[in-house]
Amino acid sequence: MEFNNTLANEYEKGIRRTLPSYDAMLRLTQTFYHSTLPEQAEFLIVGSGSGNEILQFAEKRPHWSFVGIDPSSAMLQIAEERLKPLPNNMSLHQGTILDLLPSVKFDAASCILVLHFIDDYQEKLATLKEIANNLKPGAPFVLVSKYGQLGSLETELQFDLWRAYWLQHTKLSPSEVAEMEKSIRSLSFMREEDILSLLQQAGFTKPSRFFATTLFGGWICYKEGE
Repeated sequence: MEFNNTLANEYEKGIRRTLPSYDAMLRLTQTFYHSTLPEQAEFLIVGSGSGNEILQFAEKRPHWSFVGIDPSSAMLQIAEERLKPLPNNMSLHQGTILDLLPSVKFDAASCILVLHFIDDYQEKLATLKEIANNLKPGAPFVLVSKYGQLGSLETELQFDLWRAYWLQHTKLSPSEVAEMEKSIRSLSFMREEDILSLLQQAGFTKPSRFFATTLFGGWICYKEGE
């Protein structure tokens, strides 16, 4: 999925419909970081998008610094404008984590709503490994992604709820929702046990699911070594 200017601007509305508890998820993630990190910390935000995560995490933490990376230039342009008022040091880079050559080891990282855009298992693993390689031992990490097994009863019931939510709370027609569902189904879903295995292989420990709603799940964990 390519985030051009039109899609980037629509993302803010769409994500809160697709993921109704999006803002609650960000607050929980913020709480995790605020409770585990000191007043000064350097953050890596993988898939920084339009800047929502940085805006949330930086609240009451003016001495945290951020490096954001995203493949979409349109999303980065939006983020740059939104983040200008913040006092925090930050830099945004176009590309993926596999392109980034940081000069520091980060105190924390996040990869939120990114992994399901990567189809290949080995590329998912390489992405998570590279994140781990750029973290200090013991650094907290949050992963949020679509999860489930297409065709299973549980996931199909979640799709029923997801579909009903869009039809009830938007003006989209059933055919428009069906087209959107087709696009969603084309993304890479993984069972929770496979996501946990990926995290372990990449070098993360103590994974714990802190968030789940319809088609999405979120896990907190730590870089190995402490």
